[in-house]
Amino acid sequence: MSKLWIFITQVNSIAGPVLMLLYPLYASVVAIESTSKVDDEQWLAYWIIYSFLTLMEMVLASLLEWVPIYYTAKVFLVAWLVLPQFKGAAFLYERFARPHIRKYITSKKVNE
Repeated sequence: MSKLWIFITQVNSIAGPVLMLLYPLYASVVAIESTSKVDDEQWLAYWIIYSFLTLMEMVLASLLEWVPIYYTAKVFLVAWLVLPQFKGAAFLYERFARPHIRKYITSKKVNE
């Protein structure tokens, strides 16, 4: 195994939990304590997407273990979701999740 691969693995083992859990937990608490609604939306969207991603990992675990760069790609994806410069979680939620959720909520209200 090359030294580069060992280095990447070690960085992932630290960066993954920090990016996926520690920073979002901290930022979520800060968002709750702030008066702005924008940061609340970003972090609620993050937790929705992160939960969905985790669920998909559980379902597809046997396939994902065959993809050698999956965890590294996941770290980069989560960095895009989390970092305030990109606000990827809010973007994904607005672009993809919200239209489907609104259809479901609207159809449920009509049926009541």
